[in-house]
Amino acid sequence: MGGGSTVVGPIPSEDAKAVQFVVPIDSAGEVKQIVKELRGVVQASAPAGMQTFVTGPAGLTADLVSAFAGIDGILLLVALGAVFLILLIVYRSLLLPIAVLFTSVFALCAAILLVFGMAKLGWIQLNGQSQGILSILVIGAATDYALLYVARFREALTHTTNRTAAALTAWKAAWEPIVASGATVIIALLCLLFSDLNSNKALGPVAAAGILCSLIAALTLLPAMMALLGRAAFWPFRPKLLPETEREPEYVTGLEGQKGLWRATGSLVSRRPRTVWIASVLLLLVASTGVLQLKANGVPQTDVILTASNAVDGQDALARHFDAGSGSPAVIVADEAKAQEVLDRTKATDGVGDAYLLAEGGVPIIAGAPAAPGAPAAPTAPAVRDGKVLINATLNYAADSNEAESVVVALRQELKKIDDGALVGGVTATALDTNTTAQRDLITIIPVVLAVILIILMLLLRSVLAPVLLVASVVLSYAAAMGVSAFVFNHVFGFPGADATVPLFGFVFLVALGVDYNIFLMSRVREESIKHGTRPGILRGLGVTGGVITSAGVVLAATFAALSVIPIMFLVQLAFIVAFGVLLDTILVRSLLVPALAYDIGPRIWWPSKLGRPETDAAARALPAAPQPEAADAVIR
Repeated sequence: MGGGSTVVGPIPSEDAKAVQFVVPIDSAGEVKQIVKELRGVVQASAPAGMQTFVTGPAGLTADLVSAFAGIDGILLLVALGAVFLILLIVYRSLLLPIAVLFTSVFALCAAILLVFGMAKLGWIQLNGQSQGILSILVIGAATDYALLYVARFREALTHTTNRTAAALTAWKAAWEPIVASGATVIIALLCLLFSDLNSNKALGPVAAAGILCSLIAALTLLPAMMALLGRAAFWPFRPKLLPETEREPEYVTGLEGQKGLWRATGSLVSRRPRTVWIASVLLLLVASTGVLQLKANGVPQTDVILTASNAVDGQDALARHFDAGSGSPAVIVADEAKAQEVLDRTKATDGVGDAYLLAEGGVPIIAGAPAAPGAPAAPTAPAVRDGKVLINATLNYAADSNEAESVVVALRQELKKIDDGALVGGVTATALDTNTTAQRDLITIIPVVLAVILIILMLLLRSVLAPVLLVASVVLSYAAAMGVSAFVFNHVFGFPGADATVPLFGFVFLVALGVDYNIFLMSRVREESIKHGTRPGILRGLGVTGGVITSAGVVLAATFAALSVIPIMFLVQLAFIVAFGVLLDTILVRSLLVPALAYDIGPRIWWPSKLGRPETDAAARALPAAPQPEAADAVIR
């Protein structure tokens, strides 16, 4: 059988109810195929009624790969179906949703080609996780950028009958926030290159390539289609040409011309700005306390797969009948001259059930072990490579448990006293090192991402204060989303914990994508503030962007929620965190907190630019001066 090696066993259990075989697998082989063949052979050879399992690292890996197999098509169909339904509701048009989705699919095809090229050149390593996130991210981001452009195009059509001129006007108005938004997400994703985990490093360029293609498609293909379609894109509810006197109305309060939900929201923000933003902050702070319940220090490998798994069932059987860690021993590399001393110290370490040297073919050297009938004599000399030998240590605990990780830590400390070059590896050690590295990445990458986003916002808004407040609001929103997610994971879904990379991925996606909506809002607010003054500009910006940003948030939440169709705990958790976090950011932070805080601060929000000075504020120039206290006092007398 391809990839197989010397079979060790049968090894009977002490309760005489199970027997174990150990089959080393060549790492160069196709693990999924080898495990499939093994399961077929074992099942065919076993007596009727006997349960058989192929488990251990190879079995779990094969089942994990199978969980991803064939899911790309289903994932894409679910995401596209959800987006199409939302766009139908938003636009009440059939042609426009098709044009927007065509743009998204075009961007995805371009991204796949770009990623394939990078993989072929050896720049990145692809995996199922990256591929699934790529399709979701591209569909969501491209649709968001398309929604922003279409909103400006529809607005331009109310000012002209020339569809080409309208498409060009919309492009001039939309390119800056779209490019700023895309650049923010791209750079934030590329910050994953600072990670010490290869899986994180791979995801950064893959996702960044997807955002780049989304951005380009939204600024090239979509405008071209809109220039061809014109008003027909919105059929049957085509935008009407406004009379010239209504095209550039003067705003005093910023609520002129608005109606419905966004007029009510703007009215609330303008009447009680301080109450609104303080209440919003308190609500987010309360939700953030749930972060204390987040158990993001890794989960047992047997809990990663959420569907039925032969390997997971096999691990349970191993734990019942053998030493809990027998299927996934710790592997120790030691100097040949110190092999016996290292072996003795390993056996004496608390938590180690047994340990033995390995001969050629991975066969254990066990003193006094009887050979199976017809099998060659048991080996007595260990295999030596470059002066090093291998030792397998069977732990008393399940390989993916916290107790097993503690034993690995103890082994490393003890063996270093004997052999400075001794290495302790295996499934448990890999999980321990991965979790430790992921937690270190969180501390390293978060400040870099925040600094990058802050700089981009400062360049876009020509301000210092506004970007600082926007970044702070998004960080608070992220903390609240993680707090609520921790509560849901622990008490609703009943998950045993979360992968150590979940907080980092959640942060990168939520903060980068959350800033997107603030960019859409505040870039329009700045545009309106230059014309009409800061406070009217805030209400005007909130009103004209409210519908499109909320729609974009719902679309992005729906696309990320589609990740939950993949039965992998990490992706289900990431789907919930991003979907919930995006909705929270869209509905509460962008609609209430940011506008209310900016309205309360007033023109100073643009500090230190000229727009932040009261004497240059358009509203201050346009409105009559308020009565002075002395004058009012004179009237009373």
